Amino acid sequence: MTTDNQKSLKCSEQSCLKKPSIWYLYIVQTRYGHWYTGITTNVEQRLATHQAGNGAKNLKGKGPLLLIHQHSVGNKSAASKLEYQVKKLSRAKKEAYVASFKTG
Repeated sequence: MTTDNQKSLKCSEQSCLKKPSIWYLYIVQTRYGHWYTGITTNVEQRLATHQAGNGAKNLKGKGPLLLIHQHSVGNKSAASKLEYQVKKLSRAKKEAYVASFKTG
């Protein structure tokens, strides 16, 4: 039988071994040319989910999808804040944002 102290020690040990997740911002283009911005810890898996018609309602039936851009952001909080900012940009500003990674 384990005590509460042993349980919390075990959890502490597990959390020490757990790597923090790296979050990514990604942009995909629909077959209609529209851009969708999202965040995830696994871009490849998330894109496959979108391609299968699952995930964001905004992308259902709009495939095939083309991955336009991805880059690591850090933690979930930073990724969410950046996603919000990028989603507010006009298409031209999003294109400039993506281009800045290719030239920089």
